[in-house]
Amino acid sequence: MFDFNKYQDKLILSAIFLFFMFAQLPAQAQDTYLFKEGLIANIPHRYGREALYTDELAYQLYTNALKTPADGSVFKNDDKGQPIAWKKIAADSLGRLRVGRGGGFGRGSSYIYLTYNAPAARAALLNIKGNSGVYVNGVPHMGDPYASGFLSIPIKLKRGLNEFYVRGGAIVANLNFPATPVFISTADSTLPHVVINRQTGKLQGAVVIMNTTNKELRGLILKTVLEGKEVTTELPAILAMSSRKVPFSFDATGIQQKGKFNCALTLTDKGRSLDIAAIPVEAVNAGEHYSSTFISGIDNSLQYFAVTPQSGVDTNNAALFLSVHGAGVEAIGQARAYKPKDWGTLVAATNRRPRGFNWEDWGRLDALEVLQIARDKFKPDPLKVYLTGHSMGGHGTWFLGATYPDKWAAIAPCSGYPTLKGYGSADGLVPDSSTNPMEQMLLRSSNQSDVVKLAENYKPLGVYILHGDSDKVVSVKYARQMKKVLADFHTDNSYYEYPGGEHWFGDQSVDWNPLFNFFKWHLRLPDSSVTRIDFTTASPGISASYRWASILQQQHPLQYSRITLERNKPGKAITGTTVNVKTLQFDFQEFNAGTTISVTLDGSATLKYTTEGTKPLLLNREGNTWTIASAIPAKTEKGPHRYGTFKDAFNHQVVFVYSTIGTPAENEWSLEKARYDAESWYYRGNGAVDIISDKEFSLAKYKDRGVILFGNKSSNAAWKLLLNDCPIQVERNKITAGNKTWNGGDHSAIFVWPIRGSEVASVGVVGGSGLNGMKAAFGNQYFAGASGFADFMIYDLKMLQSGASGVNLAGFFDNNWKLVEQEMITQ
Repeated sequence: MFDFNKYQDKLILSAIFLFFMFAQLPAQAQDTYLFKEGLIANIPHRYGREALYTDELAYQLYTNALKTPADGSVFKNDDKGQPIAWKKIAADSLGRLRVGRGGGFGRGSSYIYLTYNAPAARAALLNIKGNSGVYVNGVPHMGDPYASGFLSIPIKLKRGLNEFYVRGGAIVANLNFPATPVFISTADSTLPHVVINRQTGKLQGAVVIMNTTNKELRGLILKTVLEGKEVTTELPAILAMSSRKVPFSFDATGIQQKGKFNCALTLTDKGRSLDIAAIPVEAVNAGEHYSSTFISGIDNSLQYFAVTPQSGVDTNNAALFLSVHGAGVEAIGQARAYKPKDWGTLVAATNRRPRGFNWEDWGRLDALEVLQIARDKFKPDPLKVYLTGHSMGGHGTWFLGATYPDKWAAIAPCSGYPTLKGYGSADGLVPDSSTNPMEQMLLRSSNQSDVVKLAENYKPLGVYILHGDSDKVVSVKYARQMKKVLADFHTDNSYYEYPGGEHWFGDQSVDWNPLFNFFKWHLRLPDSSVTRIDFTTASPGISASYRWASILQQQHPLQYSRITLERNKPGKAITGTTVNVKTLQFDFQEFNAGTTISVTLDGSATLKYTTEGTKPLLLNREGNTWTIASAIPAKTEKGPHRYGTFKDAFNHQVVFVYSTIGTPAENEWSLEKARYDAESWYYRGNGAVDIISDKEFSLAKYKDRGVILFGNKSSNAAWKLLLNDCPIQVERNKITAGNKTWNGGDHSAIFVWPIRGSEVASVGVVGGSGLNGMKAAFGNQYFAGASGFADFMIYDLKMLQSGASGVNLAGFFDNNWKLVEQEMITQ
């Protein structure tokens, strides 16, 4: 249950390599090449939790200015005029390439240069542990910063010299040459438990299929045989020189007792066997901890959650506890830290990975998916739903509690920190204190992550804070900080510092009896009993509602919006104030039709409204005046259903669309970028994505699915279907945004746009005005948890050297998806 975020460098330089040095390789690996020597240089680069990034080596690589390294050669001079030189390094007895302590090198500030001379062109699997990324012959690929060991990337080796620029200062690197070109990898399987007499029959798991051929694979069949029961599953397409984690079904009805059973897997193509493998399926008795799998609505991938079942006889009014884990912890490990409770069921979500997204972004969505599944499955008393978590999950508890205060009766963060930017893992390029308008605009896109600014949302919740007073990983100062924040307005909280407690002081670090007693004393009020509302949100697209009031639109996107409302005892008069609210909705379902409600907001004239069944009251603000609106804003406008920002395009079973009508170099970049983002999505989010060409795309076939389009109007044929009506246009040698124009091929663009004909889906554009601009868009820190992205950002290749000063335009569309000067910054 230890949270490793704070000490990643120490881990990678010590015991973690002992464990992962010989991590499971594909069974089909015919031979392995271990990189035993290389060159290292302390080259400045920064990939933060925001849209900006800087990387001097990438800049030189993209501009063809990068000189081949040699021992002692100077990469460039640093800001103090001192030379940055390449230095020879050799692998130690554990196969680690690094510079020891005192060498002036760190994992986060170094590049390692490796070479491999191939006697002939061939495919290989690249496995590097401890890196955040790698360029293979100039093409970027995902790294394995947490040294998890499971990430093997199909690459093409050319005959002769192959060059690898590895971002990271302490790594183990291998090339593996598989005996068969297409095979099953079980190193990163996702499997449910069989629960005797409870969870049996047809279940679903997932394994990785490796495709090291130059051909896309379609129509593959995966057959499973478990205890004599056979099931076949048709697999989704797998791009050439790529891998994909695929769901499959198996029949567990033949398992009648507790134990581990081998499930045989056979991969076939048109009846021809490609590979065989086996995975262990574990069966447990009813009442034991177990895992369940489900297909995620985000991307159709297979995810799982873990359960600590209620002890004794289930009751109709039982509680539900959602527990969110710390960094590096599996959900099943989280669940096993809790003893069964006789008054409720505990479920542990995954955050999509043990590190995932810090319970923000798609980690947040995973928690919501699991919460809904648990509600449907266990049918708890809706007044008895609770949230808790440890370490990174303590942050998740603070964040999810503030973001969705109407979902919980009480919350209990354990050994957690409130915000990433205030914790040691914060790594942004822009300080909060910045007064630069462009930097402030970029910071604004992360407002939803600032728990302290949302703290008033804890008012209706019971809050129990548990922290060890000797915690050296997540300092107790964070618990004391939040205790002080709550003291200003919150009266229903309890605080305990465990004497001598370090970051993990046994299972009682989470399974703490006083904490669960605190939960037992708290009930979530029904909506009809809530007469006071004090609710803040930064984005209605993330969190729009508290009980009977919803913020549908803001006056200024992603600035903080707040509603403070009071309903008199009969409930027929509402008074209150609002901040940054354009459109507001009230639901009056408890009132009979024909009831007259009076509403007075911000001191404006009182409005009278007569209820019509379950029809909500819509209010619209113009200037300082509130009026009753006749209808909910059209789905073509911004709203909780689709509000931006750029990251929103990755939802709704996203599909990646690469270009085919550009120049050969542009098309090659587009496909490489799609692969790179798919690798990143898999590693960070246990995800899978369909990757198709522009000519395959149609609005009808991919209706209501999010789209990421790689390229521009000149290179990607899908542009005219998705973006002809967009005020931002990117074509070869030119970008326009309204009345603004940038000429030349060095500009990049990242932006989101609603897909016409869909009420929910958006298209995200990743491209540029030329090959240099496209390469500058290789950076994909939008997959980093809590990284803030606006609706649009146009920047120059020089951003890789200068940071925010290289951004040309950034901001947000208004509620009608129009460009307006007051919501964007140009420089």
